[in-house]
Amino acid sequence: MASVPEQLLEAVDELDKNKPKRLKSAVTADEVEKADGKDGSIQTIRPSQTSVSVDLNAKAGATVNAPVLTGNVIQGPVIISFNSATGAVGPQNPPERQMSQKQEDDILQKILESHKDHIKAKTGRVFEGKKENKTHLSKVYTELFITEGDITEVYDEHEVLKFDRALKTPKFEDTPIDCNDIFSLLKQKEEGNIVLTKGIAGIGKTFSVHKFILDWAEGKANRDVDCVFLLPFREMNLIKDDKEISLHELLLEFYPDLNDVENTKFYKKCKLAFIFDGLDESRLELDFDCKLVKCVNARSSVDVLFTSLVIGKLLPSAFIWVTSRPAAANLIPPEYVGLFTEVRGFTDQQKEEYFRKRIVDEAQASKIISHIRTSRSLYIMCHIPVFCWITATVLQDILVKNDGQDIPSTLTEMYIHFLLIQMNMKNQKYEKKQERDRTKLLSSNKDMIFKLAKLAFEQLKEDNIMFYEKDLKACGINESEESTGLCTEIFKKDSVLHEMKVYYFIHLSVQEFLAALHVFLCYLKQDMEELIFFLENSRPNKKELLYVLLRKAIDKAKESDRGHFDLFLRFLLGISLESNQKLLIGLLDETLNSKNCINKTIQYIKQLQNNDKCPNKSINHFFCILELQDRTLYQQIMKYLRSENGQPKAVSNSNCSALVYVLLMSGEVLDDFDPKMFNKTYAGCRRLVPAVRCCRKALFSDCGLTQQCCETVAVALQLEDCPLSELDLSHNYSIEPGVKMLSAGLKSPHCHLETLRLACCHFGQESCVELVSALKNISHHLRELDLSGNDLQDSGLHKLLNEMENTERKLQVLRLSWCNLTSKSCGHFSLILSSDLPLTELDLSNNDLQNSGVKLISDGLKSPNCQLEILRLSGCMVTEEGCGYMSSALSSNPSHLRELDLSYNHPGPSGVQLLKHKLEDPEYKLQIFKTKPMGEHFIKAGIRKYACDLTLDPNTAHVQLCLSNGDRTAAYVMQKQPYPDHPERFESVQQVLSRESLSGRCYWEAEWTGPEGTVGVTYKNILRKSDDLCIVEATSQLGNNNVSWKITFAYIPHVSHADEDINIKASSSCSSKRVGVYVDTTAGVLSFYSVSDTLTHLYTFLSAFKDPLYAAFKVDSDSVSFCQV
Repeated sequence: MASVPEQLLEAVDELDKNKPKRLKSAVTADEVEKADGKDGSIQTIRPSQTSVSVDLNAKAGATVNAPVLTGNVIQGPVIISFNSATGAVGPQNPPERQMSQKQEDDILQKILESHKDHIKAKTGRVFEGKKENKTHLSKVYTELFITEGDITEVYDEHEVLKFDRALKTPKFEDTPIDCNDIFSLLKQKEEGNIVLTKGIAGIGKTFSVHKFILDWAEGKANRDVDCVFLLPFREMNLIKDDKEISLHELLLEFYPDLNDVENTKFYKKCKLAFIFDGLDESRLELDFDCKLVKCVNARSSVDVLFTSLVIGKLLPSAFIWVTSRPAAANLIPPEYVGLFTEVRGFTDQQKEEYFRKRIVDEAQASKIISHIRTSRSLYIMCHIPVFCWITATVLQDILVKNDGQDIPSTLTEMYIHFLLIQMNMKNQKYEKKQERDRTKLLSSNKDMIFKLAKLAFEQLKEDNIMFYEKDLKACGINESEESTGLCTEIFKKDSVLHEMKVYYFIHLSVQEFLAALHVFLCYLKQDMEELIFFLENSRPNKKELLYVLLRKAIDKAKESDRGHFDLFLRFLLGISLESNQKLLIGLLDETLNSKNCINKTIQYIKQLQNNDKCPNKSINHFFCILELQDRTLYQQIMKYLRSENGQPKAVSNSNCSALVYVLLMSGEVLDDFDPKMFNKTYAGCRRLVPAVRCCRKALFSDCGLTQQCCETVAVALQLEDCPLSELDLSHNYSIEPGVKMLSAGLKSPHCHLETLRLACCHFGQESCVELVSALKNISHHLRELDLSGNDLQDSGLHKLLNEMENTERKLQVLRLSWCNLTSKSCGHFSLILSSDLPLTELDLSNNDLQNSGVKLISDGLKSPNCQLEILRLSGCMVTEEGCGYMSSALSSNPSHLRELDLSYNHPGPSGVQLLKHKLEDPEYKLQIFKTKPMGEHFIKAGIRKYACDLTLDPNTAHVQLCLSNGDRTAAYVMQKQPYPDHPERFESVQQVLSRESLSGRCYWEAEWTGPEGTVGVTYKNILRKSDDLCIVEATSQLGNNNVSWKITFAYIPHVSHADEDINIKASSSCSSKRVGVYVDTTAGVLSFYSVSDTLTHLYTFLSAFKDPLYAAFKVDSDSVSFCQV
């Protein structure tokens, strides 16, 4: 190594390009001695000797660079002083210095451009089955359904085909996230440093990462990010555990083109993004309590560098994105996660888009899509992109060979066909021939398949998905042999760090399939040594061996907390079926009659199912039964879902999608399906929506459905074998964007709905028009239609009835309450009632029809064709005059009407008496006549007819609330009020209740003066006091318990009840500081409205109110008041 003086000389730049000058040092060779380091690489200057001095001389205009000391130990003070003859120190020529900065920027820009080219080459092309013919990512990439998820669920998640997300965060709907937007969404969050994305194997996590990088590198997105680094965990594992390395050195391992950057400036100046792909593949020992590093040049282990980035100690301004399968997502503590997302695969529409991109021949693509739609099992499996690819590969081959006969229906069948196709591709490439005989094809490749299967199993046992040459050799594979051509089809080789060769199967599921094949082959060979992993100390006789092996494999899978052997188990069970063994003749010398063994295995699984307390394991056991093609699967599901008292078992959000998958694959048709019977959360209900494909009655009322759910329902309605006859989508307030898709489903010739309920979805007038235009197609089937609570208006009703004309109509029940209808519509009802339409029930409640409208309806009732049995006109502004019209109609046609509802009107005593007479006369069929409540105050337009006058109860007011304005206003004050002690007073929460209770239909309005306003309703038994202050604060707040409901207007308005906290879509109406509250305790409805020039519906709760309700305010600042309505 050079001496210190030589190092100093080399460290100084040229002082003048024309006349270079070198430093002179007073240090002599005798003053420097080698340190005790064995390699002599460290120089030590003894402090006892004369200090080292260095003179830097430069002419005017020259640039002096300070000396750099590296690889030295200096034991003494270091003093650097600057002297100038002119008295000035520092840059003397700013323009030239600026030029130097520009040069640095130009160099950095070139490095960044080079890096972009490098990373584009790395991520821009994808493997599509033939290594030498990779496809550009943009040609095959299909948008994936990515949503925000709940980090808390990763701690009980289980990887069993989770197509949909768990959602307990306060969001109203599953809003799709563009992968290019994740960092902008992260910036909007206030907590956590990183984006964590989970998704099962094959769902598209890596594709999403590559698409993000490619779009960035091509300048299409995230232009504010200067540099993106992709660091796959599978490659980071190759860095030795005991090697200490700095972050800069780590990046140089992956991106040598960064070698020329001045690292400190680069990391401070540039906006960086680090993407760590595949946390589940990591072999790092993550410890988030370890000593962290803060500097890019500080050396430590790779795991410490990663945790330092995640926690934010190292490069705190950098973006961090980590992807993982669900089982490993909990390795990162939730407090460091700012945005948690879930890749949920393809929606129904995205599946078809993928096939049309993947298959160039449009006719063939359409044929494959048609085949997939008719095969329930394939259609469901294709939610996962890798299954789409495998399915496309298999079906293209099957359609060409035998026109779609014998389409695989189970996972095992699909993978056997996939293996056959890949071997044929290998034959064509290396042997220039196509082998059509399946047995010969398998036989000719037997040796290589056996070796790859052994490799797959040995590495699966160790939880390895990447292998090295030594692993291949241990299984008898010589990678240089030409026979390994099969590797390019299902087995890949890559050069990663330092050109190290690594090997892996094209997908984990392929490895699991081959591992299962190996175990079954070992069974056939009676290779007990290979089977000892499962059999352990068991030594069964030959007759019992297969059953014992399968049973032990089931137990082994059950013991795994991460579901490590779940898919392997399904393949092993599938291969054991004699029908699948026949597909493998050529590899197998003969098939084994395994019927008795399979039956015993099914019984063993069912026994476990009955005793299993873990829902995760129960769901996987369903999949096993499915793979064994057991026809009692449906009954087994129903038995599991029924507890001892006959009520359904609650299914976690995590398992709802898996349950739906099993239900669909069972092939059975349910009589009715109500998601809330199994999971009462909106997140769980949304996951259960795909069951609409296999039921006659889909009862999805108040399930928090979204536009994506409408798509699922619409696709089901278009299926040729759609069994659906009743569909209830009522009280779903976010499905209006999906009306067009829903209409497309209703227009399908395969749609045969007899009952359609869309009550209180709050569709606007345009959506109503769109919807009724689709009803013409099903009018000859439709027996019940409920459009209540939508803005149909007179024009929409006119279009609805016109669409239903000139068709064979069977409509018996029509409900149109709260549809903003007026007396203008009543002429249409008169015509309907006079026609041959077999209408028996008509509900027009809460429309301002008035007496003039009732007169027209009465004219229709007089017709001998009228068969109406139930007529509801509650809250329709009817007076004594209207009662006279109804009485006259009944006199003309007394034989049908059984029930008449005129409550919330003003019939007066004489009007009541007119109709009550008909109730008592046996000549009339009238049995039910409702008039109460009634009164003149109900003769008002709209919802304000139900206005009630409320005051606040001083006995409930918190001591920091001051009541005024005749007890109509509650204001927050710092000084405690001298209220007397009272058992109903709130002690720890600034709340107050109304003096009057709410019953029947009530409407009231409140306004607030501060930045926030919270109003709601509650039962009287809400907690007021407790010895435990924490308990009372948590449970006595409005909306935090099951006895109260609230709406809070803040930065993001939200409603709350019990554990449900739901954000309301922001709109201009939410800026109003006045809220309307409508309660119908009989109907179980609580609605909130934003009040401005008009009323805008915000949210409705449905609940079976059991006790009287009270209005309630929570006042944290300023004041809240009841308004005069």
